[in-house]
Amino acid sequence: MTKKVAVILSGCGVYDGSEIHESSAVFVHLSRDGAQYVVFAPNIDQMHVVDHIKGQPSEEKRNVLTESARIARGNIKDLKDLKVSEFDAIIIPGGFGVAKNLSTWATQGKDCSVIKPIEDTIKGFHAAKKPIGLCCISPVLAAKLLPGCEVTVGSDTECEKWPYAGTAGAIQQLGCKHVNKQVNEVHIDAKNKIVTTCAFMCNSPIHEIFDGIGEMVKAVLKLS
Repeated sequence: MTKKVAVILSGCGVYDGSEIHESSAVFVHLSRDGAQYVVFAPNIDQMHVVDHIKGQPSEEKRNVLTESARIARGNIKDLKDLKVSEFDAIIIPGGFGVAKNLSTWATQGKDCSVIKPIEDTIKGFHAAKKPIGLCCISPVLAAKLLPGCEVTVGSDTECEKWPYAGTAGAIQQLGCKHVNKQVNEVHIDAKNKIVTTCAFMCNSPIHEIFDGIGEMVKAVLKLS
């Protein structure tokens, strides 16, 4: 039976939306593994818009759903229309949009809030015992919403290879377990059916990130 997976995006572009390469990798691996997927995003304004050349915020205003449609090639639905009962699993790629548009992690860290549609969706899949796949920064959503869960964002020791390792400490402060993993590995929290991989939390060649996301997708489908 073909598995059906909901993929949630948070905009378009690493600094203010979904990380495009991670999102594309999720789509490719789902397709390769014979799964169907439907893309969703919340119909809300972005926290801000970043000029990706300068790395600085601009005065523009953009909508998360409209921007996410760029990655989804226009085939996208409003997150409010997602029904847990219609899917076998959910996957949320990373990118700063997770920490800026889906939550306030970028400004408040462990004290952040998560937007209601995302909270309802993640808790809905968890309650239905359906797998949740998260990569890059998106595991913080599970850490915030599902106390006691286990995730990875790569390493807990900051260095050139792991520039965002401080995130692991914040996850632990939320009462969750962080498990160190390499970029091509995943951590599977079997009890909660959460599969995580670090992706661009690691300063690593893009093919290794692609492979790690493939392992995440494979594990999510196996659990579903």
